[in-house]
Amino acid sequence: MNYFKEKDVKKIKSFKFDFIQWNEKDYVINVILNRPNKKNALHPQMINEIAFVFQYVSLNNNLRALVLKANGDVFCSGLDLKAVSGNVEKNNSTVPKPSSKILISEIFNKLYKPKICQLEGDVYAGGFLLIAGCNYVVSVDGIKFGLPEVKRGIFPMQVMESLSKVMSVRNVIDWCIRGYNLDVKKAKKWGLVSKIVNQGEIESFVSKWLNEVTSNSPIAIKLGLEASDKINSSELNHEYLSKMLEKVLKSDDAVEGIKAFKEKRRPKWN
Repeated sequence: MNYFKEKDVKKIKSFKFDFIQWNEKDYVINVILNRPNKKNALHPQMINEIAFVFQYVSLNNNLRALVLKANGDVFCSGLDLKAVSGNVEKNNSTVPKPSSKILISEIFNKLYKPKICQLEGDVYAGGFLLIAGCNYVVSVDGIKFGLPEVKRGIFPMQVMESLSKVMSVRNVIDWCIRGYNLDVKKAKKWGLVSKIVNQGEIESFVSKWLNEVTSNSPIAIKLGLEASDKINSSELNHEYLSKMLEKVLKSDDAVEGIKAFKEKRRPKWN
């Protein structure tokens, strides 16, 4: 995980983050998506900020676990379609640009430390790259999960691969090609969610999980997760899937689908 210069990463506190928040305490770092007014859509600089923090965690031996959270009632709505269309909003982030294109799945796979997702909002589209990349997902009840890409003329290429690691391929493909919403109970049955708790219990449950994890051998866990990554290595897959996603985003269907979504109408496929 070398998207940024190590000397910059080590000075992480000197940079301004505009899309996420983070804090560290007692071997644990909290990473919080902080774009609630945009449903935490994945803006390019937001992805840079996430990757920058992840590289910091990878280099910091004092940090043994990561908690992923989000502000707002939507955990993540997926890729920022406006940004994809070239309408990239100005921001005040000073986090440097990466040396190469960031693959979200890979920054999770290459961080060899336990990652838990504290899920308190709905998840859509590319947001699944974040939760599928965690080792444990604890969710409150009532959460919805949706893959609407095909309704926009897009196919969730990398999401398909990531979900296939935690769910049956048949269920993943059916979900991708039909684009329906899934409730949290079925998501747990299918293996996407690890545990469902009441809203008032989620903080204590996450704390308990973290206490168990951080009390175990950090070196053993790191080497174990690295071995798991090598077993399931898919670096070439992610590069290929990224190119396929770029191809579909440039298609006539994607142009029409995104336009129809903005205009709140049904798309007219050729």
